Amino acid sequence: MLVSALLMSVGINSCLCVLLFILYSILRKQPHNYEVFLPRRLVAGTSKRRRNKVARYIPSVRWIWKSWRPSEEELMEKSGLDGVVFMRMITFSLKVFLFAGIIGVFVILPVNVFGDQLTQINYADWSANSLDIFSVVNLKTRSPWLWVHFGAIYLVTAFVCCLLYLEFRYIGMKRIEHFHSSKPQPNQFTILVRNVPSSDGGTVSDTVDRFFRENHSSTYLSHVVIHRTSKLRSVVDHAKKLYKKVHHKKADPQRVKKTPMRFFSRKDTPEGHYEKVLQELEHNIRLGQAEVSGKEVRAAFVSFKSRYGAAMALHMPQSVNPTYWLTEPAPEPHDVHWPFFSASFMQKWLSKIFIAFACLILTALFLVPVVLVQGLTNLSALEYFFPFLTLILSMKIVSQIITGYLPSLILQTALKVVPPIMEFLSSFQGHICHSDIQKSACNKVIWFTIWNVFFATVFSGSAFYKLSVILDPKEILFKLAVAVPAQASFFIAYVVTTGWTDTLTELFRVVPFMVSYVKRSLEPTEEEFEVPPMRYHRDTPRVLFFGLLGITYFFLAPLILPFIFLYFVLAYIIYRNQFINVYEPKYETGGMFWPMIHYTMIFSLVLMHGIAIGLFALKKMELATYLLVPLPVFTLLFNEFCRKRFMPIFTAYPAEVLTKRDREDQNDPRMGEFYHNLVSAYQDPALRPLQFSGSRNDSLTSPLLSSTSSEV
Repeated sequence: MLVSALLMSVGINSCLCVLLFILYSILRKQPHNYEVFLPRRLVAGTSKRRRNKVARYIPSVRWIWKSWRPSEEELMEKSGLDGVVFMRMITFSLKVFLFAGIIGVFVILPVNVFGDQLTQINYADWSANSLDIFSVVNLKTRSPWLWVHFGAIYLVTAFVCCLLYLEFRYIGMKRIEHFHSSKPQPNQFTILVRNVPSSDGGTVSDTVDRFFRENHSSTYLSHVVIHRTSKLRSVVDHAKKLYKKVHHKKADPQRVKKTPMRFFSRKDTPEGHYEKVLQELEHNIRLGQAEVSGKEVRAAFVSFKSRYGAAMALHMPQSVNPTYWLTEPAPEPHDVHWPFFSASFMQKWLSKIFIAFACLILTALFLVPVVLVQGLTNLSALEYFFPFLTLILSMKIVSQIITGYLPSLILQTALKVVPPIMEFLSSFQGHICHSDIQKSACNKVIWFTIWNVFFATVFSGSAFYKLSVILDPKEILFKLAVAVPAQASFFIAYVVTTGWTDTLTELFRVVPFMVSYVKRSLEPTEEEFEVPPMRYHRDTPRVLFFGLLGITYFFLAPLILPFIFLYFVLAYIIYRNQFINVYEPKYETGGMFWPMIHYTMIFSLVLMHGIAIGLFALKKMELATYLLVPLPVFTLLFNEFCRKRFMPIFTAYPAEVLTKRDREDQNDPRMGEFYHNLVSAYQDPALRPLQFSGSRNDSLTSPLLSSTSSEV
């Protein structure tokens, strides 16, 4: 890629960023857009309507200062520890690339530019040169200037490892502090018990109650047996949606407004029809609840009177037969993924095989846009396969757009579908809660992106070439050392296109904005809306991948570092704004995303070391090659130390923390009400008593299935 093509890409994306900034600062002030850009403030009642209508259409940057101002404690109150961990990931990356950027831009970049490997350099017109003059490719074999790169690799590795240690320790301390400062939560007192053994003539509920009364008599509180309610749940969800529709029709019968597109909307249905449908659904739900009352799953949520009692039952074997009474931590009640419990063992086993096969198919299909992207970066190949495009491709501006902007745009568009697909696949993997589904999807998207965007792009010759790399692992470091620097220009353009523009589209919320506009045009309603949750499985892999690109290329092509640093500056401002004004935490994992972030950064370092070893070997720098070999070993040892030192805090809370909190709760007068609510906290929503019609029959509102509890 020529410098002029990169400048074209930077120019296009800079203009798009400025345009989106201006549009956002105007549209966010319009009252009818509060639902899109300020949903949290709208629900909280803190969104102010401007009296001066002219001020609504004047762009401003005050929102940037408001996003920058809140402290970390205020951010934790609004977005929980998961939001703080996400922002710490961005600030960690800012520190890394500020340090690496100073070394790369002011030390390594001049060394690369004044190399003498490339002889055809146009000093009069720099825009006509190839971007290779800024990379390590411009240094000759056995050049003494390569020792500068060697020293930079050691410095950046040491700096990143020190930061990782400090961040891991800090997040672990924050996790403990968050545990002490939060209110008592049902999942802190509850565990999930599986494989409850069958007993002659008794139900699963009786077996669970008898077992825990005998073995945990001093701490056992209650239990809720899980039932197979997958079919009933769909009926209940349909009834709830219909009830909301009828409720809003009754609240404002004259709510229908005239709109330009009202002609195409559906006609209103009489309310009496909805009332009859609701009555029928209500009757069917009661019959369904009575039917599933005998369909017990051999699993139950068991609650205890103290956190320490729940922890003892969780980590202690419950039976001499290790296949019975299996325990695991319980998620938050609203985080439970209920469909999982209705699946049989065979269904779960087959679903894991299906998911593995589906991931392989998706990986293979994604090679199509990767090959297309790499074809667009090679004008000579395009002219060979499509000779009728020769005249068009000879135009300078067209060739610059095709090679500098279009490939990254195509890859960015293709990547949009990956996170929702991975979330869908993870939902069939056997996880018991939505947070675990998102963590699993996040992990899948990370490695999918690394393989398909990084490795598939780097080894973009052909499928047979990729296969030869896998079958000949001895040569993989040398092939990486050749292929990775060759794709530096593509990834610089990728950072500018996908990084800058995609982050601004996150601020602008293009899809929700368009959906909101269409809804207002077709059928404007005053229905309640839900504040959207943060999609960590979508945004975390994106941030981590840019971190991998920066660490990998900081010594190969340091020109990428200013663009990556600017990306993280934009991400810091925009995601703080989104956490404050848009996203509301749907669940709390207690910072469990950080270990995933830590391991990805360790992988990035080891990958960088492997490429460096292969590069120095190709450059005939034997001593430097041997001196670099211990570096990945030390990095992996450091990772093992961090795992042993900090991961126990993320796996389970220490006994001293649990007992201290339990002693504090003994003097809390609100604990009696908490224990009362804990008894029914984990009852399946499909089995809760529902009443949608106007009938006041007590039989409709009386609980059908109750929890078994002991005296508190």
